[in-house]
Amino acid sequence: MGKSLVIVESPAKAKTINKFLGRNFTVKASMGHVRDLPKKRLGVDEKHDFKPTYEILPGRKKVIDDLKAAAESADKVFLAPDPDREGEAICWHLNEITKRAVLHGIQNPLKIDSNKVDAQQARRILDRLVGYKVSPLLWEKVRRGLSAGRVQSVALRMVVEREREIQAFKPEEYWTLGAFLEAKEPPPFEARLFKVDDKKADLKSKDDTDAVVAALKGAAFVVRSVESKEKKKNPVPPFITSKLQQDASRKLGFTVRKTMTLAQRLYEGMDLGEIGTVGLITYMRTDSTRIAPEALQEVRDYIVKAHGPEFLPEEPRVYKTGKMTQGAHEGIRPTSMELTPDRVKKYVQKDEYLLYSLI
Repeated sequence: MGKSLVIVESPAKAKTINKFLGRNFTVKASMGHVRDLPKKRLGVDEKHDFKPTYEILPGRKKVIDDLKAAAESADKVFLAPDPDREGEAICWHLNEITKRAVLHGIQNPLKIDSNKVDAQQARRILDRLVGYKVSPLLWEKVRRGLSAGRVQSVALRMVVEREREIQAFKPEEYWTLGAFLEAKEPPPFEARLFKVDDKKADLKSKDDTDAVVAALKGAAFVVRSVESKEKKKNPVPPFITSKLQQDASRKLGFTVRKTMTLAQRLYEGMDLGEIGTVGLITYMRTDSTRIAPEALQEVRDYIVKAHGPEFLPEEPRVYKTGKMTQGAHEGIRPTSMELTPDRVKKYVQKDEYLLYSLI
């Protein structure tokens, strides 16, 4: 077998993949994008179909020379970036960085998806046009130092519109009344005032509330009936990117940037000692809750093994896909049910462990 070169974005990812492949493979990192639009000018020809002009990024010349030299001595070159528009533009699909997934990718390479490349270039050109055209206008008309963006300007408008709704809201005073009750037979409980003289309680002021409190003084409180209901709670679906960010913020106090940095590390690969280096989660930029059939079966086997067959649903739960969902990647999930948080805890940092446990 001839020599093959595998190009990925980051050194961490290169290190992980390199351990899965034999001596006939060389894995090198591009360190992200190697070219971009020029910083000091627009770089987009608006009169000729918005054609972009790219320049080699500062500090990437040596990287490019290194990759060229490695490619010249290789029989095959595999491009293995993250499976998204940016990765396609830096191109082989790799949703999880495990030995099984890497070997499957090598054995089943795909062509570069030109539609994804075009989508990335269109996004980059729009970023440049909005940023370079609108920002100077803000400096002139509003205040120097302000910036406009393809996403941030739209988001800002939504925030402003919502703030205007809040400011236009006319608050109405209302009161609620509760009583803590305790008898010989526990437990104590809180009762809420629901009706007054068979009419829905409508307490619009402190005076209204005080009047009801005065009327209740010395009253006998009676439990007339007790009704029990069974409440059913469905399991939450696998994380999509936005839900992961929300839950990590709410439960762990992580910023969006911190969450995505930690998730990137978990995805690219962690050194687990005698287990080896392995990516612990699937790709973390996704809008789909879909799970691959083989992963779903692994989860079902794990439920039986860890908790017993009585906890296994007859059919796997499938979540509905939204109209705007691209569904290019699975939901965010562990790559192996055997690698439980407790098992990997001693090999990873505290925050990595917390996020992995959450997933």
